[in-house]
Amino acid sequence: MVDSLKHIRASSGDPVAPDDIAAAVTAGRLSYADGASQVFESTGTTTYTEQDRESRGEWYVDDSGRFCSFWPPSYRACYDLRWVVEDGTIVGLTFIELGRGSSFEGRYQ
Repeated sequence: MVDSLKHIRASSGDPVAPDDIAAAVTAGRLSYADGASQVFESTGTTTYTEQDRESRGEWYVDDSGRFCSFWPPSYRACYDLRWVVEDGTIVGLTFIELGRGSSFEGRYQ
């Protein structure tokens, strides 16, 4: 378990509360099924790495309490975040894009 998330009690699929979004995304490097990984900094910067190529973007929590990201020059998307929990331990996050419904799962490394 990621130490910074020990205070959170969740079941797999539970929504991440708006007050917990920053802790959830900055808790550690997330790895994805396709081999890519991503780090979210507390400053609002995010770095996505795929096959040794890095892309930098920004993340934030909007006025509605949703997680959103911006990738220059113009891609912006907001997501519902859900906990991934195994054996009572938070192991990652599921991102579900609002309006499109596409989803992907990241696991803490």
